[in-house]
Amino acid sequence: MSALMLLALAGMGVVAGLLAGLLGVGGGLVLVPVLVWVMEGSGMHAHVQHMALGTSLAVMVFTSFSSVRAHHRHGAVDWAIVRRFAPPIVLGTLLGTQLAGLLPSRELRWFFIVYAYLIAAQMLLDAKPKASRTLPGSVGLGGVGLGIGVVSSFVGIGGGSMSVPFMSWCNIPLKRAIATSAALGFPIALSNALGYAIGGQSVSGLPAGSFGYIWLPALAVIASCSVLTAPLGARAAHRLPVKKLKRIFASVLYALAAYMLYKGLHGA
Repeated sequence: MSALMLLALAGMGVVAGLLAGLLGVGGGLVLVPVLVWVMEGSGMHAHVQHMALGTSLAVMVFTSFSSVRAHHRHGAVDWAIVRRFAPPIVLGTLLGTQLAGLLPSRELRWFFIVYAYLIAAQMLLDAKPKASRTLPGSVGLGGVGLGIGVVSSFVGIGGGSMSVPFMSWCNIPLKRAIATSAALGFPIALSNALGYAIGGQSVSGLPAGSFGYIWLPALAVIASCSVLTAPLGARAAHRLPVKKLKRIFASVLYALAAYMLYKGLHGA
């Protein structure tokens, strides 16, 4: 691995950590393209996409843990919501991986693109939900969690890009929604990373330093940087005014939607 590639991985670790702490979202869409570039540049050609996804999810295990510790120190994580919301989201991600060949992933991708543009516009316009709106009951929250898990696993995004706007729409203060989403990210990343690690055990031709579909050298470089910057992102989230935080989150949603629109139009 060249020095340029090492610097690219370290830089992406810094960015992923800041995003996780600041907005409660994973950095998969930032990490995966860079990981693919580094792996192909290192002479890997088999199972590159699976390796990039698995490694990205493994990175987010460490990053989200660092992020949630920082948010917890600020007293911002609503653990009651985490206990109710995490199981159906995790179940949804597991279902999504199993149903990948049966459900229309292209249509789900377009659903997320439209959703992201609408939510970003709502945040930029500072549209207020009804004051009486609250989180739904266990059945309703379970259904939403399943949906978030399935969509996120199909289109390759972290659940935070959907759970934060949903909680904010239910009148959970934005900073608390971000902190709670960071806590939700840990079990999601852990369950998916374990799936990729186990799923790759019987696959031949994986590069040296692999544990299943997780490339350990890249994991070490990226995670060592992301765990340092996630607390910085969390600290910034609690210092920034809510309006500015909404603009930043909306900008990230626009970027995600634009990236997925590009992939959709080019048949990726």
